[in-house]
Amino acid sequence: MNANTSADTIAQRASQAPQTELADRIARLTNEDGVHATAIPSLYLMRFSTPRPCTAVLYDPRLCIVAQGRKIAILAGDTYHYDPLHYLVVSMTLPALGQIIEATPEHPYLSLRLDIDMEQLRTTVLETPPARAADMIDRGLYSARASGALLDAVLRLVRLLDEPEDLDALAPLIQREIYYRVLSGDLGHRLRELVTTGSRSHRIGRAVQALRDHYLEPLSIDALAESLHMSVSSLHHQFKAATSMSPLQFQKHLRLHEARRLMLSEGLEANSAARRVGYESPSQFSREYKRLFGAPPRSEIVQLRSLPQSQEA
Repeated sequence: MNANTSADTIAQRASQAPQTELADRIARLTNEDGVHATAIPSLYLMRFSTPRPCTAVLYDPRLCIVAQGRKIAILAGDTYHYDPLHYLVVSMTLPALGQIIEATPEHPYLSLRLDIDMEQLRTTVLETPPARAADMIDRGLYSARASGALLDAVLRLVRLLDEPEDLDALAPLIQREIYYRVLSGDLGHRLRELVTTGSRSHRIGRAVQALRDHYLEPLSIDALAESLHMSVSSLHHQFKAATSMSPLQFQKHLRLHEARRLMLSEGLEANSAARRVGYESPSQFSREYKRLFGAPPRSEIVQLRSLPQSQEA
């Protein structure tokens, strides 16, 4: 056994105990398949008993930890695996593909999602050791190896769900520790750059948020670039490097995801949802919806309603 294999084996054995307890707790707290809110507003628990089809999803900034099973996220043809040994970080809102690839009724996919509080993240960055300076913009999504310290903090956060009297005092502290562990871990500089004023990632994060906040409005690339003190060409280049798409494509994806939500959650017909998100042509909406989600609006919504809740895990 070489040194690297020995180190990997030791790390895997060290992580098995917290992972086992984490899986047991998530299984106990989720009695059916789906995404389950908790008493901690930013924390969600996931359980799925079968593999799920690959589907387009809209990821908001989050940390995903898997206790059992495996899932992949796909962005621009690149595949990011997350499983009991690897966690996923989404540092900015991103349309991507997601698929649960390992789950059975006996050993369901069990995971948690911690939505990232940007203000809390900024405060934590000030308390972490300086990271290497980034000389290029990175994708707003990555997976990295989960350390024992990170898993321990995540487990303590989930344990708090059985101690409601301690939630208000301790949950924010443990969440900051989780941010600290991610910032200090593999590729943590990517998350740091997002909240470092003046960095390329910070500017693109602001562009993403502006599009998210105003996705129904006509898009002026010139005005957006000017607001970020960037040239139009730099905005296009850096935005695509981070999100894999142009600002205009990104806005279109946001509109289609919102139309999907309106049909799924509010019961709107396809034509009404299309008008609500700014489409004047129903046929154009149907074509672009099918291109993104793999099926026309009506049939895709029927299929989604047959699945347990959302699979954004």
